[in-house]
Amino acid sequence: MGEITFLNKASPKSESLRTTVPSSIIKQFGLTEYDKLEWILKAEGSELVIIVKPQKGEVR
Repeated sequence: MGEITFLNKASPKSESLRTTVPSSIIKQFGLTEYDKLEWILKAEGSELVIIVKPQKGEVR
């Protein structure tokens, strides 16, 4: 079984939702603040498959 996180509103007036990346995933992939995550969605039969590709970010 995978990690479970909850979705929360990104801001009170937004329709966007956000979640927390579990610390085990952060450690496994060496993620840090300002890294980006590319989200790829695929429908496979009756399932939605979400592929997340970490990309190293730059400080803004």
